[in-house]
Order: sequence, then C-alpha cells, then structure tokens
Amino acid sequence: HEVFMIGRAQTLIALCSTVPGYWFTVAFIDIIGRFWIQLMGFFFMTVFMFAIAFPYNHWIKPDNRIGFVVMYSLTFFFANFGPNATTFIVPAEIFPARLRSTCHGISAATGKAGAIVGAFGFLYAAQPKDKTKVDAG
Repeated sequence: HEVFMIGRAQTLIALCSTVPGYWFTVAFIDIIGRFWIQLMGFFFMTVFMFAIAFPYNHWIKPDNRIGFVVMYSLTFFFANFGPNATTFIVPAEIFPARLRSTCHGISAATGKAGAIVGAFGFLYAAQPKDKTKVDAG
C-alpha cells in the first residue's frame, strides 16, 4: 500500500509539473530562445531548491507538506522548462543530418560521463582528510 501511495504521488507530481514544463518549452522555445530558457530553468531550479533547503524544518512539519510538494513540483517544472528539454533540442539542431544520431549519442554519453565524474569527484572531495574520520563504505 505504501509503495502504491508513493507511486501515485510521484505520478501526480510528474503529470502536474514535468509534462507541463515540456509543453511550455515547446510553446516558448522559438519566442524566448534556447539559451534564455536554459538559463531561466537553472535559475528557478536554484531558487526553489534554496526555498526548500533553508527553511527545511518548516517544510517537514505535517501542516506544511502541501507547500513542500508545490515547491518540489515547481523545481521539476523548471527542470523541464529549461535544461532537460534544451539538452535534447540543441544537439538535434546543431549536428548535420547525416551525423545527427551518432553525434547526439556521443554528446549524450559525454554528458553522462561528466555527471559520473562530478558525482564521484564530489564524493571523494567531501571526505575528510583525516582517515580516522572517513565514513564507512
């Protein structure tokens, strides 16, 4: 029952924020431009993540869960009305038609490799220099 409730909540968040974010991108990409949509997406994702993080003790109270979900949903909206959509659109537009699928695949793989290096690099950099204080695992 718990897994069903979590799945239902995640589906509602996706339907109410992620999907409209993509449709807003489709509607405004030629009006606003790719660069500004991506910049705006990153900016508002940062704003909403800070709005969730700084008053976190406020959001975890039972009375404020709806507000937390709204802020979380707005983060997803701007993730998709921004960098998630433009990372697929820009490579499809800049590579020549004969090489588009190969170059888009290489571009996507390079982005994934960068994310892996960043995640593991941060994990390594976040560990204390004193080996006796390093977390197990």
